[in-house]
Amino acid sequence: MKPQPRSIPCQPVWSRRDLLSGMGAGFGSLALSAMLAEKGSGSEAPLAPKESHFTPRVKRVIILFMFGGPSHLDTFDYKPFLTRDSGKPLPAESRPRVVSFPNRMGNLVGTPFDFKRHGQSGIWMSSLFSELPRHADDLCMINSMYCSNSRHGGAVLEWHTGTDTFVRPSMGSWIAYGLGTENQNFPGYVTICQDLSQGGANNFGSAFLPAAYQGTPLGYYGLKPQEAQIPFIGDGKARRDLQRMEIELIAAMDHRQALTRGPDSDLDARIASFELAYRLQTEAPEMQDLTKESKATHALYGLEDPATAEFGTQCLLARRFAERGVRFVQCNLSGWDAHSRLKEDHTHLTHAIDKPIAGLLTDLKQRGLWDDTLVIWGGEFGRTPTCEGADGRDHNPHGYTMWLAGGGVKAGLTGGKTDDYGYFATEDKVHVHDLHATILHLLGLDHKRLTYRYAGRDFRLTDVHGEIVDGILA
Repeated sequence: MKPQPRSIPCQPVWSRRDLLSGMGAGFGSLALSAMLAEKGSGSEAPLAPKESHFTPRVKRVIILFMFGGPSHLDTFDYKPFLTRDSGKPLPAESRPRVVSFPNRMGNLVGTPFDFKRHGQSGIWMSSLFSELPRHADDLCMINSMYCSNSRHGGAVLEWHTGTDTFVRPSMGSWIAYGLGTENQNFPGYVTICQDLSQGGANNFGSAFLPAAYQGTPLGYYGLKPQEAQIPFIGDGKARRDLQRMEIELIAAMDHRQALTRGPDSDLDARIASFELAYRLQTEAPEMQDLTKESKATHALYGLEDPATAEFGTQCLLARRFAERGVRFVQCNLSGWDAHSRLKEDHTHLTHAIDKPIAGLLTDLKQRGLWDDTLVIWGGEFGRTPTCEGADGRDHNPHGYTMWLAGGGVKAGLTGGKTDDYGYFATEDKVHVHDLHATILHLLGLDHKRLTYRYAGRDFRLTDVHGEIVDGILA
């Protein structure tokens, strides 16, 4: 008779958490219960205001992001030598080793727009702008920006997250993580009608940071901002007592789960989002109702002109979010990828933003928000001084312009330089990592100390890079 295999009794598999909970009369669970009691129902308020590392210069940031890469050579970086040598080949010593479309690189081409100095500071701006020059002495121009990637997807990710190759938390998420928000009835980070074609939701995602710190999208590219609504908040008419009971039941279940299996940051973040949505049902409809703004305010932002109404709506919403304590707000405009039709498209796009941005800067001053708000304008890179096709410019990550305004920065400053043709940043170069470090510094955060431990190492927005740009600090 063939021997039968021995029956081995099944033994339970204990995880480290189970073992710790069961040992010492359950001291692990007792400690966990104490921690949860301190946090309140097992779920702390992740967006509660937090102390900065040192005294901040500003409380909030408004980004005016131009998807596609606006041409610095046709907006703010005046190059008379480029105009003089228009039509000539780019000198060999001035050629970059890597360009996006080398077979389409033509000769040098000057700007079709006139440039003038404006304000007491004498900042250069092209004739594309008619309203913004009134604020020339408010702007802090950086003409020596550069980044690491010549492709839209990588460069857009690099601006938003600090890396062009990995999934990392966005800048707004790092700021919300570091500082929380001043108003618990609103998210810490809102982005309006953001383009998802380059980088996707990673541009405003929280990656490995708790989900509570991710950006809240208001609308999407292609949807008019006048029609955009914060998702999942309802109409505010539902039975508030029933909603409250539902949330309390879910929180109690989360608490019970945490006591037996340990904390779950994703579940905590989900419940926090329910809580936020509950509060938003009262606050958000009023915040997004622009009909209560005066006619003068509508005119200031260009809401009465179809050409400026869409970006004007974004800028006005940004001001309203900012005055309600939202830490990080981003307005977005796509279409700047000028491989062709540069004169036509840049004329259209700058007209769409010129009055709204000037209105935003004026309004921030009128409402006492100027000194503690940082406004930043720019795209993922600039454009080449050489012509692509008949009337376009290629991508240029080697040198381009961004400007800042508001609290903490030197007004009327033009910092850094590109070469005579505007191809490479050559003087006081500012990498994206450097600007990120400087933005965090103005918010009172040390970019080297703002870290999050994940997968066995500490991460930060600037990774192992970044130097504060002291020259632009007021």
